[in-house]
Amino acid sequence: MATLARTSSPHDEYTEHCLELLGSLGPCQVLRMFGGHGIYLDGLMFGLIAGERLYLKVDAQTRPQWEAAGGEPFVFTARGRLVATSYYTPPDEAMESPALMRPWARLALEAALRARAAKPALRKSSTAAQGRARPRGAKH
Repeated sequence: MATLARTSSPHDEYTEHCLELLGSLGPCQVLRMFGGHGIYLDGLMFGLIAGERLYLKVDAQTRPQWEAAGGEPFVFTARGRLVATSYYTPPDEAMESPALMRPWARLALEAALRARAAKPALRKSSTAAQGRARPRGAKH
């Protein structure tokens, strides 16, 4: 079984269970966030735990599989409106063993990797760009 990274505070039984289920991916890390926990692998968030439920990352490519399996999106209220996220519950049976969770965990990790790849590269600092710029009115 893969080694599981832990934060300094102890996790509850449900969080530990989720870590065991996701352990086939590698050493996962759990960090507290917004009253729940984010689940990371190599610094990439691919899951979250909120309200004693596990949610895993989906995207346009994988969402139909999650919906067909009965997955439900993580939904929260912002400014009085419900907001559905790109994290869905895995099938109930996947919560029973690491072997049954493995294909869902892989789908989530792949969706998270695609999302990261689709983000534009961070711009270099503006001070570096200013150093190369010529002052207004400067001649060659």
